[in-house]
Amino acid sequence: MSKIPTQGEYLDWYGFKFRWTSYHQTPDQLNHYIYSYDTLSTEALEALDKLSPPAPIAPRKDIQTAYEPKDKSQTRDFFKLVQNHKNEDPAIQALWNEVNTVPEWVDWDEIERGQKVFWRYAGPAITALTHLSLLGGMASGRTVETLDRTGGFGARAVKRRLMETVQHTFGVHKDLESIQPGGEGWEASVRVRLLHSSVRRRIMQLAQEKPEYYSVKDHGVPVNDLDCIGTINTFSSTVIWLGYPRQGIFLSKREILDYLALWRYVAYLMGTPHDWMATPELAKAMMESLLVSEYRPTKKSATLANNIITGFEGEPPIYASRGYINALTWWLNGPQLARVLEIEKPSLYHYALVASQCWHFMLISYITSSIPILDRLNIDFLKRSYYDAFVFNKKKGALGYKARFSFKWIPDLVNTTTPLGITDEERWRVSGAFGKGTIEKTALFQLLLSTITLFALVYYGWTVLHRSTRVVN
Repeated sequence: MSKIPTQGEYLDWYGFKFRWTSYHQTPDQLNHYIYSYDTLSTEALEALDKLSPPAPIAPRKDIQTAYEPKDKSQTRDFFKLVQNHKNEDPAIQALWNEVNTVPEWVDWDEIERGQKVFWRYAGPAITALTHLSLLGGMASGRTVETLDRTGGFGARAVKRRLMETVQHTFGVHKDLESIQPGGEGWEASVRVRLLHSSVRRRIMQLAQEKPEYYSVKDHGVPVNDLDCIGTINTFSSTVIWLGYPRQGIFLSKREILDYLALWRYVAYLMGTPHDWMATPELAKAMMESLLVSEYRPTKKSATLANNIITGFEGEPPIYASRGYINALTWWLNGPQLARVLEIEKPSLYHYALVASQCWHFMLISYITSSIPILDRLNIDFLKRSYYDAFVFNKKKGALGYKARFSFKWIPDLVNTTTPLGITDEERWRVSGAFGKGTIEKTALFQLLLSTITLFALVYYGWTVLHRSTRVVN
């Protein structure tokens, strides 16, 4: 950015428009976060290396696929190791004590209401998390430097990688017991924290062996505090103030407070700075500050963004075409950012389908949320349906197992970058737009129904007006 924003200045950053306030932070003010990181989990993992030495790491033959030891018993379960050795080393014990200590600012009633916010608007939430938070988030050129080296965003690996993230997201929102110490979402959050530290340590190790592999001076420490703040932001503030509104959903003040409270606690569990989530004003300002600081797309940004599209094209449980995914990406991120990420411009047909989907989300969300009994039934139904489609049912495209968030995509000095994946047109011809219960078929039905309803209302209005005119005459 050529100049420092001034208070009251109106900014337009890649189509995201907002006014700069005293709550915002400039790139220079945020810069210190790229050199700080979660030292507690890092020290715990270093202690574990002494207590339970890791197996030798072999390079991947193909960065499109994950490296996994042939002997599955060699795959390290960091969470279990921390749990088993928590009393054998001060660093491990300190980490275990922290994640099992509930901060005094946590209000469990507020947390539980925040979980229900997600399921109440689950459709637009997942759409925003996938196409805005994740795909659009590839615009952060500095963060992409770390993601690019892991191989987790290769076109053939990305779906599995993201389905694991879905499990973490669902676990966080499942129910109150799930996010409390010992619960499913709590454990997943701690596991992801340990995974982040593993990636950081590995890349730093390789950078010491070969300095040109990764520049801490240029990109900051891998998976640093600003990266983690950005990650939590994409799951919370970005959804609240960008993802939902761009689909016609506007949360109440109470819903915003509850949702932020939930993700502030998740940030705490993951060793991420979280005071910026204490109020909606601070959280929104941080989101906008991150746009200015971090949204600086590179060629690698475009590669990973397109790999995400390729990885999901024609895949269950959504079976979305590339054109439809492109349309959602343009709709949620705006034309300016979509062009920079080299996302192909969608057709008007696919745009119309996205508009129809948004209309459907608005109609269902506002009707059910306004009637308590419908709200409960809708939340229960969506929770069951989405868990089946995205977690349990392998026939519908789910992993079919509980993710352990182990260190599978291990960086090495042989595969130093993630290549652009080739679209699989033949796969799309088989499962395409009107194949196995696709999202586009549903959107098309909604579009036709809305069109018929609109014409019926216009005709009815014209008929009433015509009869009234005849009576008057």
